[in-house]
Amino acid sequence: MRVPNVGRKTGPSSAENAPPRARAGYLRDTRSGVIQSRPAVLRESRDEIRRAWRRSAALAMDIMQNSGRLRGAADQVIADTVGTELNLNLQPNANVMARLGYDEKETAEFVKLAKESWKRWAWNPRECDLRGKFTVPQMVDIGLRWNMGFGEVTGTIVYLSRFERQKYGIETGTKVCLVPPLRLVQDTNSLENLFQGVYHDENGRPHSYLFEESLNGFKSKRQWPAMDAAGRPVVMHIFDPVDATDVRGISVLASAFRKHIQHEMLDDATLQTAILQTLFAATLTSPAPSAEAFEAIEAMSSSGDDGKNIGEELLGLLGAQLDAAQESGIHFSGDPQVSHLAPGEEFKLHGAQTPGAQYQPFSDALSRDMARAIGITYGGLTMNHSAATYSSVRMENSSIWPVVLRRRERIAAPQEQMIFEAHLDEEIGEGRIPFKGGYEAYFANRSAICWSQWHGPSRPTADDLKSAKASTERLQNGTSAIEIESADLGIDPEELFEMRLKLHRRYVDAGMASPYAPKASAPKDDGQTQEGDSKDA
Repeated sequence: MRVPNVGRKTGPSSAENAPPRARAGYLRDTRSGVIQSRPAVLRESRDEIRRAWRRSAALAMDIMQNSGRLRGAADQVIADTVGTELNLNLQPNANVMARLGYDEKETAEFVKLAKESWKRWAWNPRECDLRGKFTVPQMVDIGLRWNMGFGEVTGTIVYLSRFERQKYGIETGTKVCLVPPLRLVQDTNSLENLFQGVYHDENGRPHSYLFEESLNGFKSKRQWPAMDAAGRPVVMHIFDPVDATDVRGISVLASAFRKHIQHEMLDDATLQTAILQTLFAATLTSPAPSAEAFEAIEAMSSSGDDGKNIGEELLGLLGAQLDAAQESGIHFSGDPQVSHLAPGEEFKLHGAQTPGAQYQPFSDALSRDMARAIGITYGGLTMNHSAATYSSVRMENSSIWPVVLRRRERIAAPQEQMIFEAHLDEEIGEGRIPFKGGYEAYFANRSAICWSQWHGPSRPTADDLKSAKASTERLQNGTSAIEIESADLGIDPEELFEMRLKLHRRYVDAGMASPYAPKASAPKDDGQTQEGDSKDA
């Protein structure tokens, strides 16, 4: 039954007066609407990369060419990742080698031959580079710089015939030709499954690449197969993907362009302000009267005899001071000069007030943003270690070292591995390295035989003695192995073993005490000795 609204006081409903109800969820904005004020569009990663690739690459290369800081950062990336070179640690599958008739000693001999051949070939630019200019370590350095600038490494692996080899007086036919990523065209055609210069099959696998080439001044586009008829790689295309559908990489500096440009603007503005403050840092203070005072003196001179006399005396005094000031001078140049000042004048030199107290913290914040995007430490980017402590250096190295290892495994090692496999394929195919069962047996097990690890420079430490003691402790506790500790130092454990064995035998044959001889076990304490003697009795 409805009660009529008789005699009741009407007014706004309680719902209108109630405070806004709190809600939980994503994207809850503030009262100022800070989230709403930032526009954002959702696109596929590969579409975003394709749209920004050329502009990003142009900015990155321009900044790297015109910034000593970023040039040094690129060198730091190379030094951290590969040092002088990555050392090959070939580890063919033991079961596969046993099935092919290799025992442990024969496998070690095969690995030794493969490493020696790789060293000689990789450090001879006439043998490894199609252009005959660069060694393999130099090509890896170029690839890391391209990764910073372009976000990817591109090249081709070709094979020269015997006739072409005779022309250059070289022995091997496998050659690497690095091609700037700029030449991998940006063409996209969905009807041909072509996206940003890469052709794909129905499963999304790349089967060919479209490069722009220049011959005798004429540019043309050439399609290179991803692999040859035998399944060996022809095109080298290495990048660090962001999304599962990515086709090309993008500069690692792309996310830090704004911060770097802001840092340059901060430095330019600070320098200009400091220069202006230095140029105008001198002031001359004088007690001389202003224009109004001169007018008052002239009015006094015309007021009467007494005022006239006083006015004339004041004007004479000021005139004498001005004459004295005219004879002296203040000059700022290569030969600065300050003459005598007029009576009552004061000359002051002021120091520049720029940069202020807020410059360094803001500059450090911008530098840390850049260092994080590049993947190096703040000290490695700025060379500023003024506030560093032992603990901060350890934490800095601990946080950045996994980034270095990841870059080594994702960018540098794939270059070396692809080139090494092509080289070993030729060495066995042409009989320079003997292999049981011939080339057919090797090719049938190619991936298992070529499996390798690539060791780079050791992890930086704040205290080498403490690091060495920690390594020894891990070995004694059985929580590590010589292979693991050697890899951390960038040393091939097999080469270390062979070196120690060779030197040990040399010391022994010469009748000298070998530093690698087994050390005597530690003597027992008195309690253990007495207990053993009583048992023997």
